[in-house]
Amino acid sequence: MSGLNAFLIRETIESPTSGPLSGTTVAVKDNISTRNLRTTCGSAMLAEYVPPYDATVIERLREAGATVVGKTNMDEFGMGTTTETSAFGPTRNPVDPERVPGGSSGGSAAAVAAGEADLALGSDTGGSIRCPAAFCGVVGIKPTYGLVSRYGLVAYANSLEGIGPFARTVEEAAELLDVIAGVDERDATTREGRVSGNYADAATGEVDGLSIGVPTELLEGADERVVETFEGALSELESEGASVEEVSLDSLSYAVEAYYVIAMSEASSNLARFDGVRYGPATETEGNWNEAFARVREEGFGEEVKRRILLGTYALSAGYHEKYYRKAQDARAWIAEDFDVALSEVDVLASPTMPVLPPRLGESLADPLRMYLIDANTVPVNLANLPAISVPAGEADGLPVGLQLIGPAFGEETIVRAASALA
Repeated sequence: MSGLNAFLIRETIESPTSGPLSGTTVAVKDNISTRNLRTTCGSAMLAEYVPPYDATVIERLREAGATVVGKTNMDEFGMGTTTETSAFGPTRNPVDPERVPGGSSGGSAAAVAAGEADLALGSDTGGSIRCPAAFCGVVGIKPTYGLVSRYGLVAYANSLEGIGPFARTVEEAAELLDVIAGVDERDATTREGRVSGNYADAATGEVDGLSIGVPTELLEGADERVVETFEGALSELESEGASVEEVSLDSLSYAVEAYYVIAMSEASSNLARFDGVRYGPATETEGNWNEAFARVREEGFGEEVKRRILLGTYALSAGYHEKYYRKAQDARAWIAEDFDVALSEVDVLASPTMPVLPPRLGESLADPLRMYLIDANTVPVNLANLPAISVPAGEADGLPVGLQLIGPAFGEETIVRAASALA
């Protein structure tokens, strides 16, 4: 399907070897480093940047025989929920081109949904894989923090983000996860999380005996059409033998505030490197170093990136660190503890992935606070560093609705098993 602007760079890179992904095409989000191929992060700041090395996940794709077919559009540096903040124009949703595909991995989700790639890689900092998967009607997995190497992922918020797969079915997404998961000596945060066998083998579609908890806080304020479709999918799982019960996690009401304080604080630090000296375009600006630094960043960054850097710098500044950043970290610890308790009583937790249907292009940009709030169901998972999957639950008014399943740390096999009963 042409005209979606799903790809920023179309270039086919064949693998020199054969493996489990031989004959499979994979699109790659443009914040994942690819040797000798531009990596822009959707930003004018890196418009001409060509990395000299491959990210670990790219090396593993090549070893598995996959064919990379290009780099996909994204919100600038991953900052957005609609793929409209890219310096290279918005991506359109293949289901309805007048609507957004979700973000920030909107290009990757749109490429898979439109059939322009068999599989895709995205990154998820606060829902950036699950949101576009839900809005485009495909499957997206956010792995446990540390299961997939972040080496070669251009950092936005290190403690929250990770790389994960998109596919049209749960089994296909799990097959890609099998390839990219595992310890990497270049990323000290990676862990060996596999329990047994392969993740794809867990996609049996069998949910008999599985217990599903539904946090009531993640249904509050959701669109009635979304809730109705979500409950229909839950009924389908119940009819196949799963049990469903309501649970409550009081801490979730603080998740959005805590997430944005932490994410913006880490962004203000990570993006300091883009100064026109180490990264970013050099300029002919006159004046001292500070003036030249400011000029490069004024021209290179978009409005959303500037907003988050300013707010993050404010939250970390002397006099406000204790008031904002420290409290956000306290809330994060509380949220992780609440999830641990809930997941000791049920196998998985379920919610609508997004509380709304895909907005029309332009609607969210006019109200950034509204855009932040629609992340309410996805950001708690990143704060707790847990795995989650978004799987198509059905449609409302002809638009896709996603169902999110959350598992315990390194519980990918359980969420793959549960989700495979739906797609």
